[in-house]
Amino acid sequence: MEKDAYKTIENPSEETLFKDKNSKFFGYAFPVFNEDDVKNAIDGLRKKHHSARHFCYAYQIGVEQKKFRANDDGEPSNSAGMPIYGQIQSFEVTNILIVSVRYFGGTKLGVGGLINAYKNSAQLALLASKIVDKTIDILYKLKFSYDLMNKVMRIVKEKNINIVAQKLEMDCEYTISIRKKDAQTIFDIFNNLYKVEIKELKI
Repeated sequence: MEKDAYKTIENPSEETLFKDKNSKFFGYAFPVFNEDDVKNAIDGLRKKHHSARHFCYAYQIGVEQKKFRANDDGEPSNSAGMPIYGQIQSFEVTNILIVSVRYFGGTKLGVGGLINAYKNSAQLALLASKIVDKTIDILYKLKFSYDLMNKVMRIVKEKNINIVAQKLEMDCEYTISIRKKDAQTIFDIFNNLYKVEIKELKI
């Protein structure tokens, strides 16, 4: 995959269920962008499954600099969070949280059994998710006077540029979104246009 592309999900997955020796593992995947999103998703599941014993999860956030966390929530160390995180890695997704909610079925599964169950639960949640490819985009603000509108629009059409916002007042202001690998080229084209101002917007 290109360095400026990544995989993620845009919507929460359907609920999935994995069973082993009467223990039930309900799996969920959520799109997340920060730790508040993670907390809100888990709080929601705690309300839904108020009698469940364990809410084990792993998440990965970020595109170029990723950070992850795995939580065993009371299960033996590394028997839950890391197997879930392993599936996030194997599906190569980011900005995602996977939670496996366990109801104990009366028979202990042992560490090996738990690792297997949480891995399967995470895998089912990922298979139930619609995984999409996204590109890392750079936002630029263009500022120019009306007499340059045709010139600017010609480049926009030729280069298939995505205009995400526009403000037409005394001058024209466009916010454009460019895939990272093309960003420098597009920047140079506009930067070399007489009387067109272009600057990068930090998201």
